Amino acid sequence: MRLLAPDDTLDEISAADATSFWRSDRHQSLECLTATFRTHVFPPHTHESYVIGTVVGGQNVYRISGTLVRAGPGDMCFVNPGEVHDAIPEENGYSYRMIYPKPSLLQSIVEGQTGRRASAPFFRTPVTPDPDLANRYMRAHEGLERGAEALGVDEALTSVLLNMIDRYAGGLGAMTIAGHEPAAVRRAKAFLIAHMEGQVELETLARASGLSPFHLIRVFRKATGLTPHNWLIDRRVHRACDLLRGGSSATEVAASCGFSDQSHLTRVFKQRLGVTPGRFRLADS
Repeated sequence: MRLLAPDDTLDEISAADATSFWRSDRHQSLECLTATFRTHVFPPHTHESYVIGTVVGGQNVYRISGTLVRAGPGDMCFVNPGEVHDAIPEENGYSYRMIYPKPSLLQSIVEGQTGRRASAPFFRTPVTPDPDLANRYMRAHEGLERGAEALGVDEALTSVLLNMIDRYAGGLGAMTIAGHEPAAVRRAKAFLIAHMEGQVELETLARASGLSPFHLIRVFRKATGLTPHNWLIDRRVHRACDLLRGGSSATEVAASCGFSDQSHLTRVFKQRLGVTPGRFRLADS
C-alpha cells in the first residue's frame, strides 16, 4: 500500500526507502506505518502519540532521551509521547512495523480492563527483547494493513497492547506522573504557540520567559530535550498533522503553520515522520 498524492511532487522518499502509511477507521483513528529505511535520517523530534512497534529486518539504531539504543527482530520498541528521539540507518538500514496510538486509546484500554480510572501508561524501557509479543504484534499489524476481519484483528491488537502495558509500563494500574518544569519554560512554550505562524527572535522569547537568551536555551533544553527552535518546529509539525487529517492541502497547511512554503513543509514533515504531507493526508483513502 503506497499512497501517492498531488502534494508529493517535491522531496519524495528516496528510491532506496519504502513506506506504507495508513489510518484505521477504528482504535481512535490509529495511524500505522510499514517502512524500510536505508538512507533516511530522522532528526531529533517528538510525537504527541506513542510510537510502538517492532523491527522486522536489519537494526534500528536511534537515540532516545539522550541514550543510544539498538533494536532488531524480536525486540519491542516504545516511545512515550513527548520523548525526543532520532534514527540513523546503519549498513543496510532496517525495516519495521509501527503504530502511533493516542494516549487516550491506551488509557481507555487500561480503564476498560481494570474498571477504574487510570492515567495513560508510561513505558519504562525503549527497547526490550520479547519475540513472542513481537510476533503477535506483527500478526495484528499485518491484519490491519490487509484489512482482515475486524473482530479478529481488534481482539489481537487489544490483547498485545494490554500485554505490553502489563509487562513494560508497570502493570495495568500504572499511572503517569506529571513532570515539573520551570515557569520560564512554560512561559516560553506559551509564547511560541501563540506566535507559531510568524518569526520569533530569541531575544523576544527570552524577555517573554523572564530569562537571558543563553539561560533560556539551557533551561529549555534540560526540561524538554530540545532547543526552543527545534521544539517550535515540532509543534508546527504536530499542528500540520491535525490540519492534514482534516483534509487541508499541503499549501494551506504550510501557510497556517509558519512554514515558508510548501516545499519547506514537505522537507521538514518528511524528515520527522518518514512520509510526505500528501501521503499522510490521504491515508484514509
